[in-house]
Amino acid sequence: MRLLLSAFALRTWGERIKAALPAGELAVVTAEEAFAADAACDADIAFMTREVTGSSSKNNPTPELVGFDAVVRRAPGLRWLQIHPAGAERPIYRELRARGVKVTTASGATAVTVSHSVLGALIAINRRFPLLADAQRRHAWEPRLGERSPRDLAGQCAAIVGMGPIGRNIARLLKTLGLRTIGVRRSAEPVPACDRTIAYGELTSVLPQVDWLILCCPASPLTRGIANAAAFAALPKGAHLINVSRGEIAVEQDVIAALASGHLAGAYLDVFEREPLDRASPLWDMPNVLISPHTASHSLGQNEAIFGIFLDNLARFRTGQKLRNDVDDLG
Repeated sequence: MRLLLSAFALRTWGERIKAALPAGELAVVTAEEAFAADAACDADIAFMTREVTGSSSKNNPTPELVGFDAVVRRAPGLRWLQIHPAGAERPIYRELRARGVKVTTASGATAVTVSHSVLGALIAINRRFPLLADAQRRHAWEPRLGERSPRDLAGQCAAIVGMGPIGRNIARLLKTLGLRTIGVRRSAEPVPACDRTIAYGELTSVLPQVDWLILCCPASPLTRGIANAAAFAALPKGAHLINVSRGEIAVEQDVIAALASGHLAGAYLDVFEREPLDRASPLWDMPNVLISPHTASHSLGQNEAIFGIFLDNLARFRTGQKLRNDVDDLG
């Protein structure tokens, strides 16, 4: 077998990868060497790690990502690509799958960190931390009393759109705070951490009771634009939006309008239709919005978790077993 990976990944994990296989069974080529050679690459396995994508966005890929893509495109014998994201929406992944290449994701590796980001943002918004931080910067003593006090989280309702590892972990955490949870997925098959589970097509029917609309689903024809003006209008006034999925799941202008009108009381947004978010976007200056630069999943331990999935799949690949997180199985 011949493995393609970055020079950084080779330095970081090369010895552990080779130790996981019988001696002499695996040869390695770095993406940098293969790109410089400007010729066909003979790798049959490729591992795309986080530093390859680096600060790339869907609109602005880094040179490292462009180079890696070029190499896998000219690897005619490539049979399997392991990627570090949980989602596989980039066009090149569809292109490779059409060639018969197995593409596997790191779904599950980021479930804990993303759900912690969601939990932290939800509590911060509910407890008015952004307003408190603003008052602190102004040296202003502004207690929020009476009807201006935060609502108790216990008894509120969260609709969690997407019931993969991230959505399930979010539901589990919110249950510990006393929230009611509605899971939204392809089918209405029950999910243990949810009080109720519905299909995507039923979302509108439950929105009038939802205080927190949480988006953590993959981008697909079923989910693109699912959070739009009609959906926000169906939510009760004072509801909140959290998006840690993909920017195209929510219609950004509709999000801005709902926040500006006060119908949405607040939002935590980690993803956007165009990234980086335009410096002129009104979202930056909205006091009821928390923004992170597509980093809800980031943690120091994340790369090791992704590497663990790759090692597991490497063992499966060499013995002909079903690969974990195969995009073809995820739909």
